[in-house]
Amino acid sequence: MSVPLSLLFSFFLALALNLKVRGMAAYRTIYFLPTLVPSVAMAILWLWLFNTQYGIFNSLLHLVGLRPLGWVTNPKTALPSLVLMSLWIVGQTVVIFLAGLQDVPTHLYEAAEIDGAGAVQKMTHITIPMMTPVILFTLLTGMIGSFQTFTQAYIMTNGGPANATLFYVLYLYRNGFQYIQMGYASALAWILFVIILVLTVIVLRTSRGWVYYGGLR
Repeated sequence: MSVPLSLLFSFFLALALNLKVRGMAAYRTIYFLPTLVPSVAMAILWLWLFNTQYGIFNSLLHLVGLRPLGWVTNPKTALPSLVLMSLWIVGQTVVIFLAGLQDVPTHLYEAAEIDGAGAVQKMTHITIPMMTPVILFTLLTGMIGSFQTFTQAYIMTNGGPANATLFYVLYLYRNGFQYIQMGYASALAWILFVIILVLTVIVLRTSRGWVYYGGLR
């Protein structure tokens, strides 16, 4: 869930931060700052935000007359809660998208405007095709990173509740360093490597049909 949501959120956020508005440098800095927070500190901070009794999110729900949620204590909402938290640290992806947007030739937009193209047409026929190499890169790095999720689940939920957030790497860690089954943990690590390798090859092979490099497909 986190990879497509992070890509979409980062892309549209980069589009907004690419506008020529006064004080845009400050806005860009604000959105990048969360990525500088250590993972452990971030997990503890979000534990407070998700707190069932005193958390900000449940306080906001109470203000609008909704029932509080057990964000990380309910098996149905624990995983979506961690996905929501992952959207807070998309600053690096936003910077990559922003660099890609600024590299799109302006003469393409000028030619499209002369031909009467609207904002949607320029987005679908110029911006997105020219950004496909950047999208491919962020897709691969996001996919690999999602398979390696560990710190947040280990600190916030320890795989619970009811194993709802028992990610692969956390399961690997338990077998290797808690149950002292190093052989099994090593096998899990190799399987993870194979899974990531296969998915990476599939994405690279399929990218030939949708990634454009300098106008070449």
